[in-house]
Amino acid sequence: MDELEHYIVSYFGVSTTNLNQLLPFFEKQQLSKGSFYTEQGSYCDSLSFVKSGFLRIYADTERKEVTQWISSKGYFVTDLGSLVFNAHARFSIQALTDCELFTIQKRDYQKLHEILPEWPVLEKLFLAKCFVTMENRVFDLISLPTTERYQRFFTDNKELFNQVPLQYIASMLGMTPETLSRIRADISS
Repeated sequence: MDELEHYIVSYFGVSTTNLNQLLPFFEKQQLSKGSFYTEQGSYCDSLSFVKSGFLRIYADTERKEVTQWISSKGYFVTDLGSLVFNAHARFSIQALTDCELFTIQKRDYQKLHEILPEWPVLEKLFLAKCFVTMENRVFDLISLPTTERYQRFFTDNKELFNQVPLQYIASMLGMTPETLSRIRADISS
């Protein structure tokens, strides 16, 4: 679990002692390409760290399918509203490639404060970082022209462009696949 250990230590500042208490709750999980981690309308009862692969987080709306995020190596994945508030999952999470995950079940996640007294502070930090990431995405969507939005995303996520269908990336960036193709062609020429 080297990647998970490194991520937890660097992201949360967890001590080695606490890390050794935390790691046993995470179980290795394989998810085959096309399989669902969770489906819209069901309940999501786990949180996973992505060791390898790509998962698409999306929702079907009345008008279209919207990609909210593509989770890759080094990210956590869950339907947070379902995990925390027992609500029906707003999003489907589907493997775009074969994936290897480290998964903690909700029942174990809820026990972490008993094992790690500082867990509420660490969890708050984790959720705040997630919130800031989403704030930045929303700000980019409403403030940046499509070309700048694409360039910023491409700079930060180059690995996605050879692994993920471009229509999903276009959806995540709030543009049509045709607009994404035009931007890519303009930049290439």
